[in-house]
Amino acid sequence: MPAGLLAAALSYALWGLFPLYFRQIASVPALEIVLHRSVWSLAFVLILLAVQHRWAWLAGVVKQPRTLAVFALSALLLSSNWLVYVWAVNNGRVMEASLGYFINPLVNVLLGMLFLHEKLRSAQRWALAVAAAGVAWLTWTAGVPPWIALTLALSFGLYGLLRKTAPLGALEGLALETALLAPLAVPALVWLSFHGGTLSQADAPTWAWLLFAGPLTAVPLLLFAHGARRVTMATLGLLQYLAPTIQFMLAVWLFHEPLQPERLTGFVLIWVALGLYSAESLWRLRREAKA
Repeated sequence: MPAGLLAAALSYALWGLFPLYFRQIASVPALEIVLHRSVWSLAFVLILLAVQHRWAWLAGVVKQPRTLAVFALSALLLSSNWLVYVWAVNNGRVMEASLGYFINPLVNVLLGMLFLHEKLRSAQRWALAVAAAGVAWLTWTAGVPPWIALTLALSFGLYGLLRKTAPLGALEGLALETALLAPLAVPALVWLSFHGGTLSQADAPTWAWLLFAGPLTAVPLLLFAHGARRVTMATLGLLQYLAPTIQFMLAVWLFHEPLQPERLTGFVLIWVALGLYSAESLWRLRREAKA
């Protein structure tokens, strides 16, 4: 339990600190960062698979067109999520990005109802209603919907839905996703290198930061996979708020993004919804454990 708890907490903490990394390469366009992240993540996970001799899964997957199609879609959702998140960080919208990951657990509940025919309990309905009120308030006060938060929450929620039913683990799944993205990412990077992209003028530190995207993407996923098998779902459900909380604190205290009272009200409504959702989940899990 302690080792699993540490691994899961560390994975969420690393995800929460991602804005610090992307600020180091803020001069690189968001699309190029995502392309580099895909390529170097693939290189890193292939090295891990080679060291561990974990290739048996590949032969079976190649013979399953449906599995390949599912992972192609999940790769598209993941890369879209990365692109919006990197753009948000590099354009001073970390707070809105954190809101997306606060909303994500409730989006998961809604997707479970729509696609997996899961029945919503009373507390979950109230949590969704309060969260919807928070999003509506943010939309009304800002004049536009919080599209960054909604895009991040929906894309990652759909990604999680696909991975929930996919047959591969974290490492193998990431390897397949990045391999499916490689035929697009590699030619795009080559083209950009000859047409004024970052590769043609990057200095050594920028190159190092871009290469670091590989392990930085894979390591939190592996830590999460290790920890998720060793802690209770209740613990994991509470730990998932660690990443957006760190992002929110970075946005306010380090990046000095404005937090107007009306904007804070919208966040408070989202936090109330999450508190209701978490409390009901903890109560239900404890009751089932006693039974």
